Amino acid sequence: MSAASPLQRLWPRSLFGRLALIFLVGLVAAHALSFWLVFMERGAAARSMMANYLARDTASSVAILERVPPEERAAWLPRLERRNYRFVLGAPLPSTASESPLARQLGSAVAQLLGPPYQVLASEPTQAGVPLRLHLQLKDGTPLAIELMEPSMQVSPWVVGVLAAQLALLLLLTWYAVRLATRPLQRLADAADALGPGAPAQPLSEEGPREVVQAARALNALQARVASYLAERMQILAAVSHDLQTPITRMRLRADLLDDTALRDKLQGDLNAMQALVQEGIAYARSAHSANEPPVRADLHALLDSLVCDYTDAGRAVRLLDMPGLTVETRPQALRRIVGNLVDNALKFAGAAEIAVTTDTAGAVCIAVRDRGPGIPTDQLQAVLKPFYRLENSRSRETGGAGLGLAIAQQLAEALGGRLALANREGGGLEVCLHLPAASL
Repeated sequence: MSAASPLQRLWPRSLFGRLALIFLVGLVAAHALSFWLVFMERGAAARSMMANYLARDTASSVAILERVPPEERAAWLPRLERRNYRFVLGAPLPSTASESPLARQLGSAVAQLLGPPYQVLASEPTQAGVPLRLHLQLKDGTPLAIELMEPSMQVSPWVVGVLAAQLALLLLLTWYAVRLATRPLQRLADAADALGPGAPAQPLSEEGPREVVQAARALNALQARVASYLAERMQILAAVSHDLQTPITRMRLRADLLDDTALRDKLQGDLNAMQALVQEGIAYARSAHSANEPPVRADLHALLDSLVCDYTDAGRAVRLLDMPGLTVETRPQALRRIVGNLVDNALKFAGAAEIAVTTDTAGAVCIAVRDRGPGIPTDQLQAVLKPFYRLENSRSRETGGAGLGLAIAQQLAEALGGRLALANREGGGLEVCLHLPAASL
């Protein structure tokens, strides 16, 4: 996979962030363009006003300089100087005139007011601070130059404040509009995440814009259909498993009447395997209703210790490692069944099991059941959590089972808001960890 570019790393990952960024950039760009057009228009208007004012003022100044004696003209120059331009006597005439629009505009305005006797040429000198110069000659041949500067656009302090207030308003309105548009999507995502066999579906509110109402109705209908399908599946599985017990019992009684001992033992073994499959099917169907058990505060050490004592009393090699004292809010019967299924699985394949409890910095709990059995191939660690899935090397009658033990544990874990994680241990064996969220503490 190629590394993400800097632009891709800056691109928001959420729909809220992307929409907000697009709207904000578009609005700010449009805002900036509007102000740029206003300033350009103001600049054009200022140049037009300056040309008219400069032409009239130059005509008056030239008339004054024509009437005073040549030796007194230099003394009049400071009096005729203005903020944006000044008069210079004796400046050399340019060889070529400037072709810039501003130079043509100013030169034409001044020449029109001065009249035909005067010829006005514009140049762009290299002198710092003097972008434009107009040249003409007085009637006695004295060169006269008018050095002028582009009018500066000064921005008032209140304009900066208004711009900042407008940008802040754009940010606020963009955030509100995008949040208003994406909040229904977040509710839909939360409802879809909560959809499952472990918890009853909560219908979404069918209010808001038409598209949101349609999506909410569709998701509510989907939730109802999924709940109906799950309930029907569990009812069929429970009914079939329950109804099979009667013919299995009759077959066992009839097998006992057989005179052939070897045949009788084989039939009894097959019937025992069928009985185990039926019982696991009933257990799996019942696990779908584990969310109906009310959650209570329970001492986790006491709950696990009582489970381990039951196994040790039955002569099974199960031990509980040292653990911190924890009180959790959980469904005790469901939690006991999860750990019991994991321990049974470990005993089936390894003959011994140990239980360890740890917590992380966020407060989440991990109840790990470990063994030293053959483990599970890495590519099948997730597949074994599916119902009726069995490994190829565990299909024997003694250890194969029905493939429902881990599936039942997984379904019960989801009902508790947790999850199962399987990992092979160093040195051989398997570790199955039940992760419970910090909110259960």
